[in-house]
Amino acid sequence: MFPFTEITPLLAEALAAVFTEKDLLNLFLLVIAIVALQYYRIGKAKEKFFGLKPRGIWRDVLLSVGLGLLGGILASYLMIFVGLSLSGSGLMYLWPLAILLMLIDVRFICFAYAGGILALSSLLFGWPELQVPQILGLVAVLHMVEAFLILVSGHLGAVPTYFKNAEGKVVGGFLLQKFWPIPMAVLMLVGHTNGPSGLLGMSDWLDLLRQGKSTFNTQDVLFIVPGDWWPLIKENLGRFENAIYTLMPVIAGLGYGDLAAARTPRQKGRISAVILGLYSLLLLALAVWADRLAIFAFVAALFAPLGHELVIYLGKRMEMGKPIYQACKQGVKVLDVIPGYPAWQAGIRSGDIIVEVNGMSVNSRQGLEFALGIYKDLQITYYSQSERQIIREGLEIKEQEMLGLLPVPEGNEGNYMELSTQGPLNRWLSNRRQKNGQ
Repeated sequence: MFPFTEITPLLAEALAAVFTEKDLLNLFLLVIAIVALQYYRIGKAKEKFFGLKPRGIWRDVLLSVGLGLLGGILASYLMIFVGLSLSGSGLMYLWPLAILLMLIDVRFICFAYAGGILALSSLLFGWPELQVPQILGLVAVLHMVEAFLILVSGHLGAVPTYFKNAEGKVVGGFLLQKFWPIPMAVLMLVGHTNGPSGLLGMSDWLDLLRQGKSTFNTQDVLFIVPGDWWPLIKENLGRFENAIYTLMPVIAGLGYGDLAAARTPRQKGRISAVILGLYSLLLLALAVWADRLAIFAFVAALFAPLGHELVIYLGKRMEMGKPIYQACKQGVKVLDVIPGYPAWQAGIRSGDIIVEVNGMSVNSRQGLEFALGIYKDLQITYYSQSERQIIREGLEIKEQEMLGLLPVPEGNEGNYMELSTQGPLNRWLSNRRQKNGQ
């Protein structure tokens, strides 16, 4: 039985250092600032589409920080259980390569690509020297946590947009974009032993270092893990059989980007979370097997990027179905509604269909705008998708106040969003080719 109860105080001690150690706190605040900047950009995109200012960003930021803390705790337990360490997981190589790959395509910043490339390079050429099961196990655990966060919050704050589908028709949809700061505690190798593997508290380890002790054994650890099964992915310890670890705090960030057009944001988020969760479980299984059989190291290294490409392909394939946010024959379908505005207070939600305004039938965006322009006191009749019935609500729009909703496109709009994941380098090369072609 894995000693989760004994680990919890050590985990809490390591995570608390994020808020008590100045350098770690500054780094955590920097990541939060980056997250806030992303939500500010999302807010500006919403403002552009609605033509009016939505609510502030801080509710989204605080929610992301709270869920990021929860995700960090989950990631910490998973990494400790699997046995992933700072020394073995190749973090020092992952980040620089991921940033370089991002210059080609933004989606390549995901560790699945950098991890797969580094693992294959290590297996084929012996450089960099890293432990393939460890680095791929890290990729798997981070994607597992991302899948959990997408499941609980991936649909929140979706950005309404117009874009062209494969048939060249402008349809409505939602960009799903979420960002989470992830403070977590990871294992760090501090000693070797031929006895059982164990874990040393961070403060105890620092105290022993201050006393001049540089090597540690099972007499120093707070507890040991019974049996010889842990860690699931073992480090290469040379002549030693097992390791002594401590926990160190690390700050990371996770992000999620997707498009929902054939499904609602909530439906798309759930499906994406399930697919990503299955990918991470399979990759983790391959990483564990790679620790036992060398052939699985090659399989896992190939599966990391190729499996992730399959996840993206399946996500895009699902959105090739019939779009649900397109104009209907009768009434005006609603793409999105801003909370707090009259339309929201009247109970109108995304996917509902406005049928009448003060008894006047509306079947186009222009017809809706005309009806809204001639009445101050409104009685709106709409079909509620959630309640499956016609609802009639009265509301009053104050002078210069907006209704606060965005209708679906009618299919021939000139303004729509170009969807692209090209990185800066790719965009620069494309611009160069266009200039040379002219």
